[in-house]
Amino acid sequence: MRDMGSRDTGSSGGGWTSGPLIGFDTETTGVDVTTDRVVTAALVLRAPGRPASSRTWLIDPGVEIPAEAAAIHGITTAHARAHGSAPAPALDEIADEIVAALRADTPVVAYNAAFDLSILDAELRRHALPTLRERLGHEVGPVIDPLVLDRALVRKRYGKRRLGDLCLHYGVTAGAGGLHSADVDVEATLDVLAAIVADHPWVSTKDLAEIHRFQVGAHRTWADDFNAWRRRQGFEGAGASTAWPYYDLV
Repeated sequence: MRDMGSRDTGSSGGGWTSGPLIGFDTETTGVDVTTDRVVTAALVLRAPGRPASSRTWLIDPGVEIPAEAAAIHGITTAHARAHGSAPAPALDEIADEIVAALRADTPVVAYNAAFDLSILDAELRRHALPTLRERLGHEVGPVIDPLVLDRALVRKRYGKRRLGDLCLHYGVTAGAGGLHSADVDVEATLDVLAAIVADHPWVSTKDLAEIHRFQVGAHRTWADDFNAWRRRQGFEGAGASTAWPYYDLV
């Protein structure tokens, strides 16, 4: 996927929805971005007027993949060791692809983006590689997160908001055969974003910087409300990070 960051000059219409989008997802050994590792990753470029292009990575994380994680994404320790790439060159390639897209003002679309971007940067540090921010020389963006948008735009809808839940809500069939494969999850994420934009057309009228800032504030509002609910329920622990598109701890 050599032209991942290039703009599509042949598309009609205006606004960021008429240009390319690059979807990103990882599957990992667990959910702690400070200690867990990337096992698979996918990048999918969609641009109007041309076929989607994708790239996937299978990585040997160098540690045992817990059975609980393997049950979700289907990659066992033995499979990763036999067929996976070494982490450092694979992670470097992933970061380079993302940075090339962002430098071309192509937004990165990721579901629960703070997790994927945080664990990627933690992995880059682990292998003494420059982080996304270090490569860019500034904060990472523009990023579009359908989870953040859905929470902000449809606050009164109750129930879980996992990717599969939003696929059901918006009638997205990309994950009908099963989610938790990085490339399938990316396709579903991009389809969910398209459905959100169709339901809330004003989103497409804002420029990418406005959309990014909107999500920063929207996520902080959600996290503050969620953490206040946790306190009322007597839960202990840090709760949700108020930072986006990275966790506070990274």
